[in-house]
Amino acid sequence: MKRLVPVVCVLALVRLGSAAPSKNTGDRESLERVVAVVNDAIILQSELDARLVPLRAEAEQIQDPAERKRRMAKLASQVLDEMVNEELIVQAANEAKIEVDSSEVQAALDEIKQNNNLDDAGLQQALAAQGYTLANYKSDLRRQLIRLRAVNQLVAPKVNITEEDVRARYDQLQRRSEAVSAVRLSHILFKLSQHPTEQELADAKEKAAKAIARVKAGEDFAKVAGEVSEDDSTKASGGELGWFERGSINPDWEQIVFSMQKGDVRGPVTGPQGLHVFYVSDTKQSELKSFADMKEQLMRELRRRELDKATQTWIEELRKKAYIDIKLQ
Repeated sequence: MKRLVPVVCVLALVRLGSAAPSKNTGDRESLERVVAVVNDAIILQSELDARLVPLRAEAEQIQDPAERKRRMAKLASQVLDEMVNEELIVQAANEAKIEVDSSEVQAALDEIKQNNNLDDAGLQQALAAQGYTLANYKSDLRRQLIRLRAVNQLVAPKVNITEEDVRARYDQLQRRSEAVSAVRLSHILFKLSQHPTEQELADAKEKAAKAIARVKAGEDFAKVAGEVSEDDSTKASGGELGWFERGSINPDWEQIVFSMQKGDVRGPVTGPQGLHVFYVSDTKQSELKSFADMKEQLMRELRRRELDKATQTWIEELRKKAYIDIKLQ
C-alpha cells in the first residue's frame, strides 16, 4: 500500500506511516514502555514504532545483522529526536492558546484524499492496512496543523526580509554565474551496494577524494576517469555524460552542478549507484532576468530560508528550557 501524498500546507508532515497512535489514558500507558519524557508529556514505544514503520522495511534488507541493528538504532534515535521537537512545538502552541478546529482538520483530510484519489472507504482501508484508525490519524493531523500554525504565529513574524536583502541575493546570483543555462558534464562513479556499510562508504569517499586531488593537481579529468571510474558505460570516454539543461537532471544534483564554473570539479555526491565526482568542462550562459522580474521570487526564497533558520533556533531554545529525559535503549 503506498503512502498518502502529503498536504502541501502542512509542510509535508502528513503522510501515511507518520501518524502515531494518540496517547491513551489508563492501564495501556502503564504497560507500555516510555521512551521519552518531554516536560509533562511522554512519548511511548508504540508511538515511536509507528513512526519507524516506513523506515524499518528498508533497513531490514541489510544483510549484516550488526549493521542492520546499528542502522535501526540510529534511525530510532533520529526519529525520537524529531518527535521530541514536535512535542515541544505543540506545548508552545498550547501555551500560546493556538488552536485548530475540527473543520480545519477535515479540510486537510479532504485534501489528502483528493491528492491520493481516495474516497472515505479507500482512506480507511489505506489506514487500516498499516495499523491506524481514522481517529488516530485525525488526532495526529490536528497536532501537525497546530505545529504549522505555531511556526506561522510565533516565529514567522520575527522574520524580516528587506529590499536590500533581495538586492544582495540578486547580486550574488550574478557574481556566482548561476544564470548558467546548460553544462557539459562528466563524472567519475564509485559504486556502492544498496545498503553499504560504514566502511564501504568510507572507502568510496577516500577514492573520490584521491581522484579530486589528482584533478586539482593538474591531471586531465578524462584521464583520471578512464583509470578509476567504475561506470563502465562512460569511463572509456573519460566520464563524458554530455550537455544538460536546467530541469533535466536530479534536482539534488542540479543545485550542485549549476553552481559550478567551467573547469570545476566537485564531490563526492551521493547517487543511486554510489558516489559521483562531477566535472564541468563547458557551460552555456543565459541572461539573468531583471531585478524587477525576479524580486518577488527572491523575496519568497529568502523568507523561506530565513524562516527555516529561525524555526530551528526557536526549537533549540525550547529544548534548552525544557525537561527532556530520553529513555531509549
